[in-house]
Amino acid sequence: MGGPHFSEQTAAAGVESPNIFGGERKRHILEAHGSGAAFFDYDGDGLVDLYLVNGSTAESLGAGPGNEMFRNQGSGRFRACGIAAGVAHQGWGAGVAVGDIDNDGNHDLYVTNYGANVLYRNDGDGTFSDVTEDSGTAGEDFSASAAFFDADLDGDLDLYVTSYVQFSLDDVPDDPAYDEPCMYLGGIRVYCGPLGMPGAPDRLYRNDGGGRFTDVTEASGVGAANDSYGLGVVPEDFDGDGYVDLFVANDETANVLYRNDGELHFTDVAGEAGVAFNGDGEAEAGMGIDAADFDNDGDPDLYVTNFYGETNTLYRNDGSWQFADATIEAGLAAPTVPLLGWGTHFFDADLDGMLDLFVANGHVYPQVDVTETGARYAQPNQLFLGSGQGLFSDVTAEAGPGLEVIKTSRGSCIGDYDGDGDIDLFVVNLNDTPTLLRNDTLEPGNWIAVQLEGIAHRPATGSRVQLSSVDGDQVRTLNSASGYLGSNEATLRFGLGNADAAHLKITWPDGLVSDVGSVSANQLLYIRHPLPSLILPSENR
Repeated sequence: MGGPHFSEQTAAAGVESPNIFGGERKRHILEAHGSGAAFFDYDGDGLVDLYLVNGSTAESLGAGPGNEMFRNQGSGRFRACGIAAGVAHQGWGAGVAVGDIDNDGNHDLYVTNYGANVLYRNDGDGTFSDVTEDSGTAGEDFSASAAFFDADLDGDLDLYVTSYVQFSLDDVPDDPAYDEPCMYLGGIRVYCGPLGMPGAPDRLYRNDGGGRFTDVTEASGVGAANDSYGLGVVPEDFDGDGYVDLFVANDETANVLYRNDGELHFTDVAGEAGVAFNGDGEAEAGMGIDAADFDNDGDPDLYVTNFYGETNTLYRNDGSWQFADATIEAGLAAPTVPLLGWGTHFFDADLDGMLDLFVANGHVYPQVDVTETGARYAQPNQLFLGSGQGLFSDVTAEAGPGLEVIKTSRGSCIGDYDGDGDIDLFVVNLNDTPTLLRNDTLEPGNWIAVQLEGIAHRPATGSRVQLSSVDGDQVRTLNSASGYLGSNEATLRFGLGNADAAHLKITWPDGLVSDVGSVSANQLLYIRHPLPSLILPSENR
């Protein structure tokens, strides 16, 4: 098998939509955190489409270029259709979450903003309807990431929204003399970070059916950490009890790990679990987050991207709500200190059966370019090759011309947009065109991809799939929310290496276990609940 290789296809694919996110100078904190994107099949044609969230400027708020939907036309090309689809919202956008809120089999969209958020219902005919007002999910916060998950196991998807700081553009002085009041790297003047600013409250919305949600933040216990600066969120069942827990990456303050106690109640156990701080007991500037079983021991681990001068942090799940900071021993400390991480994804880049790791990087202060510290505003993204035994190696320099693109990156998402079986990457770049990275790995391993259809929310979000082959076991959870401000294709993809078949077992959100049996490699399977014998290759969907 050859090593991972990526090529940039942004222009060739027709997705050069520029990102607008404040001015080039970065006068205040709103202008720096960036926006995200989502890979998902919005029109049900079997091709992975792309939704791109855009920001704005103080001068053009509400009248900017807006968000964009790109319909996948096949053959590696996309066509912009945001206005026709009804999702070209013009606000100061941030993140996007994808989920089936009404259990009709169509992927709906939730877009976070500075100000009111937007919920779009997918009408199933290539268009969406704005149902925000009736749904009760608008909020008025400085929101960041969002995630759909079934918090109470009632069969419909609830919604968690992280919020950053309490901030108003009305408080930004018009006089440039008041700009950049803080000092950084010993001598440059910059806008001030979040410390000293009041945090904005995260929100948990319970899905009541009929398109209505109720804010249950306080009643559920997730309001306890609302003085934090929430950015990234990932739902995952960390203890295997069937209830979906939540991890929230906070900027400059302790991270939060909400254990789902059942009965729609959560308890923050981050401190005792060892994930509130790094291994030195220090709070870091958490940005992006992903959860996956990187060491193949059967339980989900955590990876958090952090600020320049800090390491990103790998938390190994040792079971029984105990995590260990494994960053140094995994080889992920030194390569991440000189960079500032945002979007991140565990995925098998070369399909060898071992999870690899992608990190999108970029600084928040353009002024660092004039210093002699080595810090740079535009930074290289990174690819780490996993060994399956808890070790990673930085293969960025050997991973093709796509990884040579150096911009100021933020949100990202993963999916197989060209339908060849391997996983591609999309990266949003601040005040720049995005980067579409096609996976062109030579001689990749064999693979199996799985799409699930549940009896409630159709993508069966929260399902856990175990794949067993001659090389061992792999476990994946179907959860599109991870990384930073984005949403991934709702397909589970497994690398098999040289194995030509594998055994599949599915644990559905309702607890039913389906032993699918042996399946051949190199095919996309559609598996419906509760009939595990009904396995449809993609051409027979």
